[in-house]
Amino acid sequence: MNIHHIGIAVQDLEQAARPYFELGYTLEAQGTVESQGVEVWMLKSGHSRLELLKATRPDSAIARFIEKRGPGLHHIALATPDIAAELQRLAAIGTPLIDAAPRSGFAGHQVAFIHPKWSGGVLVELVEVHA
Repeated sequence: MNIHHIGIAVQDLEQAARPYFELGYTLEAQGTVESQGVEVWMLKSGHSRLELLKATRPDSAIARFIEKRGPGLHHIALATPDIAAELQRLAAIGTPLIDAAPRSGFAGHQVAFIHPKWSGGVLVELVEVHA
């Protein structure tokens, strides 16, 4: 699997994006994922993407993350061509899944999260991407 993006929890999208713009990143897409309570800016440079995540409501996972840990690295997202099959494979070997089935994520992608205890404290997101 390739890295699709790195997710970063932020309090201010413009302020958080500024240093990456100075490094040559551009704003590839932006929008809101109402079901997750986040506003998203996807930054891109070459094949690298950074997903800046700002909470839109206090009960969202990003709001709770920032309250507990402060802004910073939230997750690493890995691209897979068949997320349902990958989740089934991982469940069969006992991987602790947060999402047993894919859900709708940013830009219409199907996503699912794996519990951080599986990967040494790193939240891993799977993103279905078709070539």
